[in-house]
Amino acid sequence: MNITLLVQFLALLEEMRTREEILPEFERLLDRCGFDFYGVVRQPKPHENPLRLLLAGRWPEAWPQIYIRKKYVVIDPTIRYLGHAQRGFRWRDTLVAFRSDPHRKRMESMMVEARNHGLFDGYIFPVHGRRGLMGNLTVGGRVVDLTPVELSLFDAIAKRLFWKLLELTDPEIMAELASRVEVQMTRREMEALNYLADGMTSNDIGKVLDISSHTVDWYMNGIQEKLKAKNRHHAVAIAFRLGLIS
Repeated sequence: MNITLLVQFLALLEEMRTREEILPEFERLLDRCGFDFYGVVRQPKPHENPLRLLLAGRWPEAWPQIYIRKKYVVIDPTIRYLGHAQRGFRWRDTLVAFRSDPHRKRMESMMVEARNHGLFDGYIFPVHGRRGLMGNLTVGGRVVDLTPVELSLFDAIAKRLFWKLLELTDPEIMAELASRVEVQMTRREMEALNYLADGMTSNDIGKVLDISSHTVDWYMNGIQEKLKAKNRHHAVAIAFRLGLIS
């Protein structure tokens, strides 16, 4: 039953042109699939308020304010797991990945507080673009067991819904995020960048490439300039985000 509903919504989504058309249909779909709450949000940085990046959502009363006040975005295991995920996953499965994390107790407390507000379980579906992780769709509330096929269909819906809502909400940001990334790197710069990502120093890289450490530094300065990076660590982070290295 859910598979048919999900496929029908995907087809319908291609025809709808306004938020007023899209959101009521999407919320009806979630109701029929058994989900109480949802959010479509651009990816926040730790210091950003996720509510300001919300494209659409329906949450338990007071929960968003609690989430912001207690800065849960910094330790939320679902958000942290999201950074490495390529497809949708279940909320309750994320804590396993952080068994030894120093924030484990706070993560567990957050999950308990979420359940007290009716968020017993749910799923998150990442949305990626040319510049890395762009945002996500999260759905939850009551416990719902999705099949692998349903998970795949929700993944497809998340991507199409996110970009459509972003285009309708802020076309300028949409154009910026969807634009092509033009970074021209020489072979030597790409080699140096990959070795830097492996944790090598200028001396280490120089020995591997059979050049001086000063020459390596010269390459690094060029890389930072091309990526508009503040330092080497920043250059590596940007390169990962742009898909220049993996």
